[in-house]
Amino acid sequence: MASSVAWKVQEWRYAGQIHQCKAELESYQARIKMAVAQLTKAQAKVVIQTEIQYRDRIKIVKEKSETIIKEVPVYVTQADTHHFGVNVGFVRHYNSAFTGEPAGSPAEFDRGPTGISLAELAEVNAYNASVCWQWREQALGLRAFYRQLQHAQQSTTTKSQHSVSSN
Repeated sequence: MASSVAWKVQEWRYAGQIHQCKAELESYQARIKMAVAQLTKAQAKVVIQTEIQYRDRIKIVKEKSETIIKEVPVYVTQADTHHFGVNVGFVRHYNSAFTGEPAGSPAEFDRGPTGISLAELAEVNAYNASVCWQWREQALGLRAFYRQLQHAQQSTTTKSQHSVSSN
């Protein structure tokens, strides 16, 4: 009986503290949920802004490149193609630059003509440059995207910590 009474006294003594701890836990969990929701909203905003901005920039790069490729005949005429030839050695070297593998030892056949016109070469070169510019824009976009996500997370975390410390 005495132990039963002692148990009731202890229960009564700690009931208020337990209730307060539960209330604080529930309040903390609610603030965490709110912070997660704010972070998700901020991240979604960053995703949309970055996607729109860099999609448009890549589109502009593609449009400019198409114009440059269409202008090849203005700068490289048929007469230029007949006067200047593209030899096999040039093509081997050009291809090795894009594969990252050595072209191999030079050979006598490297001096022979390829049948590739200067205009075709100019078009391929303009296209490759276009792709490089597109990759550049994509890399810049991803870097900006990452920085903005970091900023959004830091801002949300700072607000959440301030909210927790003020309570």
